[in-house]
Amino acid sequence: MGNLIEIQNQIEKLQKQAAEIKSRELQKTVQDILAKMQAFGITLQDLQKAMGKGRKAAAGKGRVATSGKKSASTRSKAAGTTVAPRYRGPNGETWSGRGLMPRWLAALVAEGRAKEEFAVTP
Repeated sequence: MGNLIEIQNQIEKLQKQAAEIKSRELQKTVQDILAKMQAFGITLQDLQKAMGKGRKAAAGKGRVATSGKKSASTRSKAAGTTVAPRYRGPNGETWSGRGLMPRWLAALVAEGRAKEEFAVTP
């Protein structure tokens, strides 16, 4: 068995290979999805509606029913506000820069690209 440095080098090499494979498969998957969207006439609004329904159904599982109203102290003033995108991907994907980094950007960063390359200029 090799020493620690050799194993770390192997890990680094394998991680780069995995990122390359993921990137290739991601692009192929996106193209497949776009082709199916065009074939069936599916719009982004259709997907957003479907995602909204799925989230509500999943959130409601196993919970006790409540009135659905939150007190003024538990609601955020900024809840539901939209933020202009700070990053735009090569296929038109956007990210506001808030929350976790989206998969499309994480894959590009894993390939060695800089996040700043995708910054939206005002």
